[in-house]
Parts: sequence; C-alpha cells; structure tokens
Amino acid sequence: MDVFSAFSNIDHHSKGARTPTEAALKRLDGIGHVLSDLDLAAVRTQDELTRALLTLDTADRCIRTICAEFRTEAASDRLVRKADDLMALIDRARDELTGFRAAKS
Repeated sequence: MDVFSAFSNIDHHSKGARTPTEAALKRLDGIGHVLSDLDLAAVRTQDELTRALLTLDTADRCIRTICAEFRTEAASDRLVRKADDLMALIDRARDELTGFRAAKS
C-alpha cells in the first residue's frame, strides 16, 4: 500500500468513535499500523531510505497534530502513553536508519 494512502485511511478508522479521545486513540492505532508495516531491514537504496524517513516524519507530524487537539483539554493517560510510545518507536527507527546511512557512506 502506498504510504500516503495508508495515512489518508487513518481518519477513516476513527469514524464511529464516541468521544474525541476515542477518535484520537483510533487515529494513533492507525499510525501504529502504518509504522508496523515499515520494513526497515529491507531498506537498501537511497530512495528507500528517503521514503522510510518521509514516512517517519509524516507519522511524527500526524501524532503531534492529534496531541495538539488536546492542548486545551485534558488528554487521557492512555492517549498520552500511546502517543509517547509511538514517538519513541519513531525515534528508534530514525536512529536505525541513520545508522544505515552512516554505514553506506
């Protein structure tokens, strides 16, 4: 599946949510699914590296946007934990890809 198609489908999964927090959690779940489909071990070329980094950057921006919706109201602990976990996953993946880039140089 195209990365942009995957991200555009994330909001579709939040339909039917009863609360804004539930909708946000479903969106974060969707981002988690996109990230789990990212095969860092298969990155071999500069184009694949660029695409993987773009995916991570897009996921990062989506998570930040979702969290920004809750700046004026209390976000649930579950929402904060899930967002933090995804951000940590993105950081680890970025570190792994940076190691790939250094090894190829």
